[in-house]
Amino acid sequence: MTLEIVSALLLGGLMLWLVLQPLYQPEILVPAFEEPEDPEETRKGIALIALKELDFDRETGKLSDEDYDMLRRKYTSEAVEAIREEAGREDPVEALIAGRAVAMREGSPGGASLWCPRCGPRPEADARFCSSCGSGLEVARPAVAGCAQCAAPVEPGSRFCGSCGAKVAA
Repeated sequence: MTLEIVSALLLGGLMLWLVLQPLYQPEILVPAFEEPEDPEETRKGIALIALKELDFDRETGKLSDEDYDMLRRKYTSEAVEAIREEAGREDPVEALIAGRAVAMREGSPGGASLWCPRCGPRPEADARFCSSCGSGLEVARPAVAGCAQCAAPVEPGSRFCGSCGAKVAA
């Protein structure tokens, strides 16, 4: 009987601890999720919705022509200002892509100027081999366009070597 009482007390204590533990433990910090702004809650969205509502109110006869013209000018200018403001902001993803494209054109080390002798430029910045054909990658584009098979000069824009017929890099 003593064993049963001790077991019941232990089990009861464990259950009580599990129930009360969240009250005594500090909060677990959950990283904040950055939710994109709802388009209808932006300045531009509010102005565009107001213009739609304005047209609807005029069609249903709730607004006079004078009021409609005045409100239409007001909300149109508000929408135009919001669109210009939004267009002036630079998207960080677009800036990153544009920077990478410029770096690849210029052949800078930060721009991942890796070239495959067969396939041409590669997007992988840290690769050692081409993801398409498996050839070893070169650090920069060859200065003179030539065939990888026979080293004969290749005319710009050609897809195949004029000497041996091998496919050349784009």
